[in-house]
Amino acid sequence: MSASRITGRLRRLNKTQKLSAAGVSAVAAAALSLSLVPGHAAETETEPQALSAAPVIFDSAGSKQAKTIQDSVIEQHSTAEKLVKAADAAKAKKAAAVKEKAEAKAKKAKLKKAKAKAHAKAKARKAAASRGHQAAGRSSARTHLFANNLDGWIKESLSIMKAKGIPGTYEGLHRNIIRESSGNPNAINDWDINAINGVPSIGLLQIIKPTFDYYHVAGTPHTQYDPVANITASANYAADKYGSIDNVNSAY
Repeated sequence: MSASRITGRLRRLNKTQKLSAAGVSAVAAAALSLSLVPGHAAETETEPQALSAAPVIFDSAGSKQAKTIQDSVIEQHSTAEKLVKAADAAKAKKAAAVKEKAEAKAKKAKLKKAKAKAHAKAKARKAAASRGHQAAGRSSARTHLFANNLDGWIKESLSIMKAKGIPGTYEGLHRNIIRESSGNPNAINDWDINAINGVPSIGLLQIIKPTFDYYHVAGTPHTQYDPVANITASANYAADKYGSIDNVNSAY
């Protein structure tokens, strides 16, 4: 085939492609024009309008090009949808992670609070148990050191008197106790002047309540009937009035 014939064919092909493109453009423009015409335009027009456009020619090359454009548009739309879905998924994942982190933090704080509460309770129980053991130990020591009889009462009173700086001896206490009550912690004098005045002498060393209240020694029970409280209060009174219980040899 000669070069002039090839050149002619190429010119005819380019012309055909241009006509096809022009036709597609014309159809698109016409469709756009029709969509912009108001609905009542057909009623007001009295004469048909001539539509001048180049003839539309479709060939295989034009169809292929149009399909390629359509496929490209579809692909772009699909890609955009995928991007939107991916963004939504990422956002949801991030929100879920934030929520999970917050829940974990709240759970950790709750667990820490529960542990602190349990520790405080255990500490309180331990302290209470320790106090109980200490009290039991003191009671046991007292029972072991001092018998619950006259001898034990005098000895326990002497230990308190020594700690408080109250003078007196075992002999002086025992001698006065035997004279006053014969060693009976519940003895009551109901006939002397004190009894007539309504404040009878009570206990091992026969002390009246006003005197007992005034000379009561802290750390002992506040009752005249308690043997140790009675002895220490009476010894405290005797020390103030006579220098010591040892100096008392009669009613005081």
